[in-house]
Amino acid sequence: MKKNSVKNIRVNSEVLREMSLIIRDDLKDPRIHPMTSVMAVEVTPDLKFAKIFVSVMGDDEAKEKTMQGLKKSASFARHQLASRMNLRNTPELTFVLDHSIEYGVTMSKKIDEVMRSDRHQED
Repeated sequence: MKKNSVKNIRVNSEVLREMSLIIRDDLKDPRIHPMTSVMAVEVTPDLKFAKIFVSVMGDDEAKEKTMQGLKKSASFARHQLASRMNLRNTPELTFVLDHSIEYGVTMSKKIDEVMRSDRHQED
C-alpha cells in the first residue's frame, strides 16, 4: 500500500474518526482537556505506526498536561482502536501537538486588525 493510495487515505480517515471518538468518550484521564480535537492522522503503509495530530484549546499548561495524558493512555487507545477496526495490524500510536487552529485564529485576528486600521486611515 503506497502512502497516498486510496486505501491509505481511507484508513487514515477511519482512524481519525475512531480516535476522535475514543479521546472524547473512552479516555478518562483528567489531564486530557475536554477541548481536544484530532486534526489529522498519518498511518504508515504497513499499518505499524500512526501519528495522531491533536489540537488543544487552552493555555500552554493545559496542552502540556493533555499531551502527557494522551501519551500515558496510548496503549489503552490502541486497544480500543483494535476492538473497533478490523485491521491486519493495529498501529502503534504517537500523539503530536498540532498548532494549526491557533495559527489560523492568530492570523485571522491580524487580518482583522489590518482591515480596521485601513478603514481608519481612509476616513
